[in-house]
Amino acid sequence: MFAQSAPVKSAPAKMKVSKKSDRLSEDVMVSLDSLAFAPRHLTDTTATAGVRFPWKQSIVTTVFWIGEEPTANNPVPNRSSSWDKQWTKNYGGFDDPSPGRRNNFIPVKFTPHQNPFYCALPYNDKAKEGHRPEAPTVVPWFKEAYQGPAVSTCKGHWIAIRKGDKVAYAQWEDAGPFRTDHWQYVFGNERPKPNLNRGAGLDVSPAVRDFLGLESTDVTDWKFVDFKDVPMGPWAKLGDNNTFVMNAHKLNSEVAGGAKPAGHAIAR
Repeated sequence: MFAQSAPVKSAPAKMKVSKKSDRLSEDVMVSLDSLAFAPRHLTDTTATAGVRFPWKQSIVTTVFWIGEEPTANNPVPNRSSSWDKQWTKNYGGFDDPSPGRRNNFIPVKFTPHQNPFYCALPYNDKAKEGHRPEAPTVVPWFKEAYQGPAVSTCKGHWIAIRKGDKVAYAQWEDAGPFRTDHWQYVFGNERPKPNLNRGAGLDVSPAVRDFLGLESTDVTDWKFVDFKDVPMGPWAKLGDNNTFVMNAHKLNSEVAGGAKPAGHAIAR
């Protein structure tokens, strides 16, 4: 499944690889000789020039979880995210990935306060102050999602993740794996960069893993989706950050206040 490029015999080269999130500024040095590369690019025959978000195919995909402790291949703990310093606390606890301690896509010990269907992509639109200079140009929905310099326009956006004939939907809640600056891949046509996890370009939560039946390291296709194109499913049930849940709360408030509810996605 993970075919490596043939190595070239030469002196070990070094490169800087950013850690999983912008929350730490340190870099780590790794040897390129030890890195594996993502599978070859497959052309999506369904993609046309008119498609807003074409599929990115054959992307090495790894599983991560809120509260994850650091490991050799993931040097930054997931107690916080690029956009939430209290990620574990706000989620409600440790998103235990052990299948024996999960039921209906969530940990058995508690009901998450946020959507358990989450993911990470290697780009963060936020800078220490405001947004990165390229963000208004490269993030397709930047203008419509902009809420001021302190708010990410990427956090919470929906993506579709495909494995075989099954498709899961998740919200973008962290930056990684490894990089936080690779907009040319996330929003463009480049492939993920080499890294310690076989060139992984997507991290998914245990809920996504369980729905799609993924291994801890697997290969999937993914693409961005507008919320209006996200169908009902287990990803629509939980979370104060979940667009489905927020729209339902808004509808309930309007009904309770005697306002005439607006149709569209709020009723989903």
